[in-house]
Amino acid sequence: MHNAIPFKLENFINGQFVPPVSQNYIPSINPATGDQINDIPNSNAADVAIAVEAAEKAFPAWSNGAAEMRFTILNKIAEQIHNKLDELALAETNDNGKPLWLSKEVDIPRASANFRFFATAAMQFASESHSVENKAINYTLRQPIGIVGCISPWNLPLYLFTWKIAPALAAGNCVIAKPSEVTPLTAYLLGRICQEAGLPPGVLNIVHGTGPQCGEAMVKHPKIKAISFTGSTRAGKQIAEIAAPMFKKISLELGGKNPNLIFADCDWENMMETTLRSSFSNQGQICLCGSRILIEESVYEKFKLEFVEKVKKIKIGDPLLNENKMGAVVSELHYKKILGCIQLAKEEGGKILTGGNSINPSNRCSHGFFIEPTVLEGLGPSCRTNQEEIFGPVVTLQPFKNTEDALRLANDSQYGLACSVWTSDINRANLIASKIQAGIVWINCWLHRDLRTPFGGTANSGVGREGGWEAMRFFTEPKNICIAFNNSK
Repeated sequence: MHNAIPFKLENFINGQFVPPVSQNYIPSINPATGDQINDIPNSNAADVAIAVEAAEKAFPAWSNGAAEMRFTILNKIAEQIHNKLDELALAETNDNGKPLWLSKEVDIPRASANFRFFATAAMQFASESHSVENKAINYTLRQPIGIVGCISPWNLPLYLFTWKIAPALAAGNCVIAKPSEVTPLTAYLLGRICQEAGLPPGVLNIVHGTGPQCGEAMVKHPKIKAISFTGSTRAGKQIAEIAAPMFKKISLELGGKNPNLIFADCDWENMMETTLRSSFSNQGQICLCGSRILIEESVYEKFKLEFVEKVKKIKIGDPLLNENKMGAVVSELHYKKILGCIQLAKEEGGKILTGGNSINPSNRCSHGFFIEPTVLEGLGPSCRTNQEEIFGPVVTLQPFKNTEDALRLANDSQYGLACSVWTSDINRANLIASKIQAGIVWINCWLHRDLRTPFGGTANSGVGREGGWEAMRFFTEPKNICIAFNNSK
């Protein structure tokens, strides 16, 4: 970057960095050390109003400009993210607590890929036409909504921020975006990248602050016509309650309590290696993690012994050291929540097979928020531990008798985001995939992502879909035009 990250971050509005109107700030903490690293703007409705005014002025030129113009600028942003991999990854790790190698391998490359993918979508997005023989032709215009709001979470900060912003911009909208106040750094740096890439002022405005102050002001603003939100089911419900009476478009990607179904006939080594990742990647702070592991009875003991042994060997500590596979959880508040969930599991009768404790690494991380990867058994499907999203390095084991029993356990949830199925029987895999209550089903894999496919969940996991044409359709309004043929001659 062209200069160091300042201690006091600023909002990115109308192409410039500006302090919050209130001059109020929130401390930003490095969760691996417990030290404050920044002050971030505690923005409110006044800041949102200024951002909306800037977006209004920018919208005509941006929406009416050639698709090639949008492609060129968005592709430059993708290139800049790629070129600044090391700096962005370090900022992400210091902000979030995740291992630096993970930020370098997944988070920042995916952010670049998001912009590149939707840059090309801007050039390829097309509308439909329908001919009525000898009578008329209908064609559909897909027009940008106008000003849209994008609110993203703290677990995959730049990855999910760009996942929303890129399609909104590609479709011709102007964006008011709020990153999580817990992890603001890479969003701040994205503003710099947009300046360098030549994004016109006002097209993307990044406003920092809390959900109740800044996020709610975005949802309530009458000129912000759509809201794309990723976060908790609780917050999603509040957004829906405000947005629905205003007839805004909403896309809500919310919580998950995902089942991982393991049958005796699976590819054992592949399943075991992948289940370790799907349980504890990013400290279990991925909405797609498989937190309920369901195992066929005949291999339950075998799985338990081997899995627990491997979990005990996972290295946890300073996220800047490559040998550590897990870093800190994102904040002290979340740290206390996870430890409280582990205590609840014990009170419910759960047996801790490994983990369950906080960790205090030596040296610079002695005051960080680290929790051991934790495996529990002995809990039924209806207990709070198996029903409520913990969003941390905690998984439960449950045995099942047959396919019908596995489906019963898997579907005993208020959520319906994702699941994994491990079996070599393709008929069984297809049967489960058709009957599982989830928006995403992985068979003999986990987290394979094709950006063209629809992404989202059912029930309390949200409404709407992101990804590919689904995202481009969400960020546009269809307008049908019917032209009658003149058959009088």
